Amino acid sequence: MLADQSQDPGDRELWEFRRAVAREQYEPGFVTSDVTLVNWPMIDYVDGPIIGVSEQDKERHLAGARELSESMLYWLQTEAPRPDGGRGWPGLRLRPDVMDTPDGFAAAPYIRESRRIRAEYTVVEQDVSLAVRGEAGAAPYDDTVGIGMYRIDLHPSTGGDNYIDVPSCPFQIPLGALLPVRVRNLLPAGKNIGTTHITNGCYRLHPVEWNIGEAAASLVAYCLKETVEPHDVRRKDVHLRSFQSALKADGVELAWPEIKGY
Repeated sequence: MLADQSQDPGDRELWEFRRAVAREQYEPGFVTSDVTLVNWPMIDYVDGPIIGVSEQDKERHLAGARELSESMLYWLQTEAPRPDGGRGWPGLRLRPDVMDTPDGFAAAPYIRESRRIRAEYTVVEQDVSLAVRGEAGAAPYDDTVGIGMYRIDLHPSTGGDNYIDVPSCPFQIPLGALLPVRVRNLLPAGKNIGTTHITNGCYRLHPVEWNIGEAAASLVAYCLKETVEPHDVRRKDVHLRSFQSALKADGVELAWPEIKGY
C-alpha cells in the first residue's frame, strides 16, 4: 500500500519505513543476503520410496516430500524461535535464481542411500566401528585411495528401520570398493561403492563422495595412460603403487594421522 500524499509527514515516514522493511524481507535481490542449503532430519520423507514403485506412487511420494519441505519453510518463516525471544524469520525465502529451478527448491530430491555395486571388497561395520576397533582404529587398506570420517548415522527409512547413530573411526576408502565384481568399464563415483547398509551411514557424506569421485576420475585417467583395466590396477602391485603415488602427488591423502573416532 502506498502512502497518500495528503497524509501527515509522520504517517508517510512510517509507511515508507514499513515498505522498506517489506522489500528487505520479501523482494529477492533488494539486499545482499546469505545463502544456505537446508537438509535436516526433520524433513526426511519416510512415507514411501520412489524406486521400485508404480509411477503413480512415485509422483505421490515426490509431491509429499515437496509438501514436507514447504511446511518446514513456512515454520521457519513464522514459528521458529529467535534469539531475541520472537518467533519466525520472515526474511527467509527460496532462491530460484540460485537453484536454477522455477520455485527455488532443489532440482531433484536428495536420496540418502543409493543403489550400490557388488564390489570386489565390501566395507563392513567391523572395519570402522569404534566399539569394535577401539584404540586400533579403522581397518587399514593396502589399496587405499582416500580417507573419510563420520559417525555411522542412519536415519529412519521408508522400510520402517529406526534411527541409528553410533561412533566410528576415521577410515580409508579401499580401491576394491570401487571395482564391480562382474561389470567392466564402469566405476562408481559416489556413495554407490561397496558398502553395507550400515557402513553407508558413514561413507555417504559429501566430502567422502567427493574423494571417491576424485579417485574414480584419477583411476580412469591412469588406466587410459597405462592401457590397463581398473581391476588390474588393484591386482598388480606395480600399478597399485604407481596409482597411489599419482594420487598423493595430486594432494589426495591416503591415511589419517593419529586421531580418534567419536
